[in-house]
Amino acid sequence: MSTPSDPSPFPGYRTSDPEYRRITIALFFAGIATFATLYSTQALLPELATAFDVTPGQATLSLSVATIGLGAALLVAGALSEAVGRTRLIHLSLTVSALIGLACALAPSWEALLGLRLLQGIALAGLPAVATAYLREEIHARVTARAAGLYIGGTALGGMTGRLVTAGIGGTLGWHWALGAIAVVGLVCALAVRLLLPASRNFVPVPARPRRLARMMAGALRDPALLALYAIGGCSMGAFVAAYNALSFRLVSEPFALSLGVAGLVFLVYPVGTVGSILAGRLADVHSRRLVVPIASAVLAAGLLLTIPAQLAVLVLGVAVMTGGFFAVHGVASGWVPVRAHAAGLAPGPAASLYLFAYYLGSSVFGGLAGLVWSAGGWSGVMALTLTLTAIVVVLALLLRRTRSLETGRR
Repeated sequence: MSTPSDPSPFPGYRTSDPEYRRITIALFFAGIATFATLYSTQALLPELATAFDVTPGQATLSLSVATIGLGAALLVAGALSEAVGRTRLIHLSLTVSALIGLACALAPSWEALLGLRLLQGIALAGLPAVATAYLREEIHARVTARAAGLYIGGTALGGMTGRLVTAGIGGTLGWHWALGAIAVVGLVCALAVRLLLPASRNFVPVPARPRRLARMMAGALRDPALLALYAIGGCSMGAFVAAYNALSFRLVSEPFALSLGVAGLVFLVYPVGTVGSILAGRLADVHSRRLVVPIASAVLAAGLLLTIPAQLAVLVLGVAVMTGGFFAVHGVASGWVPVRAHAAGLAPGPAASLYLFAYYLGSSVFGGLAGLVWSAGGWSGVMALTLTLTAIVVVLALLLRRTRSLETGRR
C-alpha cells in the first residue's frame, strides 16, 4: 500500500484485504437497495392496473418513468462524480430514494405515484453512476471483474427482493404496504453502506466546470468498443425487462391463472442471476471478457426460447436460464466499460454513466413496449421483440472479439 511519503499510486485492494470484503459487502447491500426500489412495482403491475383502473400498458409506466428518470440523471451524475466524489453520491442516492419510497406508499392518485416514481428514479442514479468506477479505482486490476460480478450479484438479489416482497405483501395487504416495506429495506441498506463502505483512496477530483465535464462525456462516445458495450447494455436490459413485465400478466392469465402472490414466486429464480454474474466475473478474470460475453449472450437467448411452451415448469426453467444469462452479460459488460475507458485515456465515470443510460433507456423503451406487445400479440409477440434484441446483443458481442484490446496483458 502507498504511504504519504510514497509517490506511487495505491494499487488497489486485493481479495485478502479486509477492505476488499467491506467494499464488496457494502456494494452488495447498495445493489439490493437500489434495485429492490427500482423494480418494486413490477410484480405489482396487475394490482396497480386494477387499483387505478389503467391498462397493462399504462401500468408498466410505474416502472418506465423510474428508469427514464434514472437514465437521464445518469448523464449528469457520472460526470458530476468526477468533481464531488464517488462515495458522497452513493450515500445521498440511497438515503433520498428510500425516503421518496415512503412517499410512494402514500401516493393519493396514479398521477402522483408516477411523479414520485420519476423523482425516485432520479435519486437512484447516484449508485449505478459511480459503482463500477469506484471499483476500478479502489480494487486491484486483477480482481476488478470479480468484484464487479459481486456488485451485480447484489443488484440481482435486490431485483428479487423487490419483486418477492411486493408480490407477497401486495397480494394480501395491498400495494401501499408493499411499497412501504421496500422503502424500509432501502433505509436499512443505506445505513449498512454508511457503516461499511471505505472512503476513496485513488479518486482524484476534477474542477466542476460544465465545459470540462461535457468534454469528458463526449470523449466517452468516441471509442467503438465502448459504443458496442453501451448497445449491449441497452438491448440486453430491454429484452430482460420486457420479458419480466409481460410475464407478470402472463402468469395471472390463462392457462396458468395464478394469484398475484403465487405468480410472484417465479422471482425466486433471481439468485441464479447472482450466481451467473459472480461466475462470469471470475471467468472473465481468468480467461477474457471477450470470451465470456458472447457465451453469456447465447445463454440469455436459450432461456428466452425455453419460456415459449405453456408449461409452468419449463417456463420457470427458462426464466431462470434467462436471468442467469442476462446478469452474466451485464456483470461483465458493466465492469468492462470503466476499464476500457481508463485504458483509452478517457474518464471512467462518464463512460459508466453512458453505459447505464443506454441500459435504462432500453429498460424504459422496451419494458414499456412490452405491455403494448402483450396486449396485441400475447407471449409470441413478446418473444419476437426479446429475441430480436438478444440477437443484436450476440452480434455485438462477437464483433467485440475483433476489437483491439487496450489493456496490458489482456486479450
